[in-house]
Amino acid sequence: MRAAVVNGTCEDEWPVVAALAQEHDWIIPSFGVHPWDCGNRTPAWRERLRAAVAADPRAGVGEIGLDRWIVDGAKPDDPRLAGLRVALLEEQTKVFTEQLLLATELNRVASIHCTQAFGPLLEVLQHTPRPARGFLLHHFGGPVEVVKVFADLGAYFSYNLAAEQPKRAGERASFRAVPADRLLVETDAPAYAPPEPNPFPLSNAPDGPIINHPANITVAYASLARIRSMPLPALAEQVEENFRKLFA
Repeated sequence: MRAAVVNGTCEDEWPVVAALAQEHDWIIPSFGVHPWDCGNRTPAWRERLRAAVAADPRAGVGEIGLDRWIVDGAKPDDPRLAGLRVALLEEQTKVFTEQLLLATELNRVASIHCTQAFGPLLEVLQHTPRPARGFLLHHFGGPVEVVKVFADLGAYFSYNLAAEQPKRAGERASFRAVPADRLLVETDAPAYAPPEPNPFPLSNAPDGPIINHPANITVAYASLARIRSMPLPALAEQVEENFRKLFA
């Protein structure tokens, strides 16, 4: 099976992702208001989101979610936040809950971003209807103690090469604990350039910062296979089965 999910994380991206999915039938589109973009949504965002998701029966809802780092941890001069109105966690939670309910109503995959907010995320998921097919915890970085709790709620867990960083031993431990039938793999390109070796780097300029490339998915598979001490072909077969189950 050859397929990949491409997320549109703000209203301006939704038509771009939709056009990309129309051009390439192996791309599964997903549309959502990311917590970073929550503060810049338009008054018509709900209607526009529903229309984008309803227009393609394959489409998911995402990325959506909660991000406490952008509220409490980000530096005011961080260039990634230029032009953004940072929404506080209460506002993020309201927008996230509305999108989760849309995913549930249409039984579409909800792709969820969570940074430093696993407690509030768990509270929402425990008290809000969830898609019958399950939901995806994108670039999962939560502690090993919450893996079973989220899995019991229907979560799939997507592995990202950022877990290779020495300071992220906790993430590697979490992915050893994820049930095999809930594993997925991602690149999150163009964000989070993977640690060396990085066979598929990109740069906006000859001396610019290195960014991530979707082809690094092969490196991510190999990394997760090492972490779980399993043969790469067996992991690939399992992930394909999980992908079909969630996204089919």
